[in-house]
Amino acid sequence: MPCGSEGGDGSSGHPGFALRLTIRNRRLGAFQHNTASVITPARNAAKGVRVMRRRLLTALLLSSALVLPCAPAQAQTVAELQRQINELKAMIKAQAEAQGRGPRGATLRQATARNTDAGTFPAAGRPKESAIGQPAAPAQVPHRFAIDEPETWYDALVPPAPQLLADDPSRAGRPKTWFERLSLRGYTQLRGNEFLSGDDTAPAGLSRLRSVHDSGITDRNNFTFRRVRLVLQGDIHERVFIYIQPDFAVNVSNQAGSESRQHYTQLRDAYADVFLDDERRTRLRFGQQKVPYGWENLQSSQNRLTLDRSDAINSAVPGERDIGISFYYTPWHVQRIWDRLAKGGQKLFGNYGAFGVGIYNGQTINRVEANNDLMTVVMATWPFELDGLGEAFRGQVLEVGGSAYRNRFRPEATFGSTTTLGNAYDDERVGLHAILYPQPFGLQADWNWGRGPEWDPIARAVQTKPLQGGYVQAMYKVDHSPVGPFMPYIRWQTYDGGWKVATNAPRLETDELELGIEFQPIKSVELTLAYANMKRREANSGRLGRAEGELFRGQLQINY
Repeated sequence: MPCGSEGGDGSSGHPGFALRLTIRNRRLGAFQHNTASVITPARNAAKGVRVMRRRLLTALLLSSALVLPCAPAQAQTVAELQRQINELKAMIKAQAEAQGRGPRGATLRQATARNTDAGTFPAAGRPKESAIGQPAAPAQVPHRFAIDEPETWYDALVPPAPQLLADDPSRAGRPKTWFERLSLRGYTQLRGNEFLSGDDTAPAGLSRLRSVHDSGITDRNNFTFRRVRLVLQGDIHERVFIYIQPDFAVNVSNQAGSESRQHYTQLRDAYADVFLDDERRTRLRFGQQKVPYGWENLQSSQNRLTLDRSDAINSAVPGERDIGISFYYTPWHVQRIWDRLAKGGQKLFGNYGAFGVGIYNGQTINRVEANNDLMTVVMATWPFELDGLGEAFRGQVLEVGGSAYRNRFRPEATFGSTTTLGNAYDDERVGLHAILYPQPFGLQADWNWGRGPEWDPIARAVQTKPLQGGYVQAMYKVDHSPVGPFMPYIRWQTYDGGWKVATNAPRLETDELELGIEFQPIKSVELTLAYANMKRREANSGRLGRAEGELFRGQLQINY
């Protein structure tokens, strides 16, 4: 029988029921009075949805109080109302979980890299980081509930809609901006060369001690900028990566008589990688890029241990770059080995794939194509883990490989007092490389054979002639010391062949021993000190013989 009916269980046997009913009604009246007093004129101006939520919840609580069976007066206390509200919350939560849908109609879904824009897959061997920090998702704050504050009821009873994974939790699905997709980095190399002895000068017609890799080796030079590089790179699409690198320390000749001018800007790299699979193991590269010939040529000057590349390997592609198209493939287990080596601080050659093939103009970097022929290149390299050879080889990796190319090259030639492009000459090579990564002792070698354009002083003309040369290098890696990580090294190099990018493709005859050490007191600073004993023929068809000498060389590299 409803509460308040005469003769029912709510009145018989309970003296003072009228008094208890009066107390309950007074409490209910006070509760309604407090609810009405909370809704101030400012809240009346709020959205109609919020007012409706409070009224619906108030009606829900009042109706539940009227339809519940009669009970002793102590059951109609605030504690009993709190218990009923908790039961209602549990029912709503259970219903939402059973339906797999939030009460506000937002469908739950699994957040993955494929259905969000939270990031893209990093390029193989090239971990990608956003240019700016991503906003952290706010921590989940428990909703406060107070029985005398109706505005807290809805959020406490109804769970919020799930937040989808996105770059910015407050703006679901917001695409990344250009400055989040691209990053800027670079490095600067400051050089100093000092003659200890030797042929820093020579009479006309005889070679002076000079290097094709460092114009700072002269009889009147102190400090030079060897490289000032900036790299703009990033993923502009899940399957497209771009890389642009200028150099701000290029020398230009014939600007004021015979004196060169320094610190001009020149484009070094400008290419795009288009990935053919989701894992980024296979890719096509379009643009001005490094030609995949010679392990040392592919290794960045920022990572290379020695101050300069060897004459024998670099003479194949001086400047290391050309415009063309490359195809690279890297098996996953090869990439796993390279990733482990990179994490251990090894100086890798950069990820140019375990297998590569490409076609290029063939006139080397920043030169106009001079014939209707293409340079074709193939390369393969493979790292072997040596753990199976015993405890002494645990963690050691030996990488071996080779490369080859075929080309037709037109060097600049002098005809009387005029210098212009000469005839095209066969330019073909094959090379081998091997690297035992220093852990802590390491070895490295590159060697190549072939033929190419070279000046013949007897015939006084450029001819196709045989060439050969390479280098052997040993190093020892120390990771912890009072001055930070350091690595001493020793390298011997030799080369007999032409330098095709100089006027008349003069012959080089190089024998050089370099002993040095690289320090890295902090991550952003590298200091290399070296002693070199050189025997070189100057890259000038008008000078004969070989020059000899000893130099002290130093380089400070700043990474940023």
